[in-house]
Amino acid sequence: MCKQRIVIKVGTNVMTNKDNRIVRPVLRRLVKQIAELYERDIMTILVSSGSAIAGKEVLGKSKIKDKTVRRQVYSSIGQPRMMRLYYDIFHDYGMKCAQVLPTKRDFSPGMHRQNMINCCEGLLSEGVIPIANEDDAVSVTMSMFSDNDELASLIAQLINADKLIILTDIDGLYTGHPEADSSDLIKNVDPGDDLNKYIQDNNKGEGEGRGGMGSKLDYAQQTAANNIPTFIANGKSDNTIIDIIDGKAVGTKVSL
Repeated sequence: MCKQRIVIKVGTNVMTNKDNRIVRPVLRRLVKQIAELYERDIMTILVSSGSAIAGKEVLGKSKIKDKTVRRQVYSSIGQPRMMRLYYDIFHDYGMKCAQVLPTKRDFSPGMHRQNMINCCEGLLSEGVIPIANEDDAVSVTMSMFSDNDELASLIAQLINADKLIILTDIDGLYTGHPEADSSDLIKNVDPGDDLNKYIQDNNKGEGEGRGGMGSKLDYAQQTAANNIPTFIANGKSDNTIIDIIDGKAVGTKVSL
């Protein structure tokens, strides 16, 4: 039996550089920390974005006009590439990983939900790290998550996780623009706090991920309301995950 089970969500903006290319050392640092947690009997489910941007790197500019179909194509090409990257890095650490591609219906009460629980529980019991991402190839309209922040929140609640860690490219929630000298990091948030005044507009290009800080906070508060402490922190910094597990004041903590 493991001591804790945590869910870690890593966004596209964490794993890419300014040219929107995937940075392998970032993935390696992520896996290194997951491997360290494994040695402490702490099991992780990783919710990873990146398939669309990975597919765009391979295919280049698509001729497909329909934005939804274009996203399906990019993601279909990029998902096996992302899994190959993860597989190779986890293998270097002597660990196994597995691909889980849910749609929103898999969290509705009934057989689909139970299948998701059985899959995650089975993998964790075998010491395998599940890597979840929305099944963008078939997940459109009604079966589509708003973003992977929602998926991470649902998985955390599904397995009754001890913590949810949402990794982004800034240190957490700020009182103003993160780069402004007058802005301060907000270290603690209650699930019921009104945070609209702190949220900046989200202007992302295609393949860069759908979620912004507003989405992260919404789902962090929903998760925390179910007694799962949730952290929003900088995934580009060294040792962020380990620091959070060790109880250090890192990022923004959302909890009851």
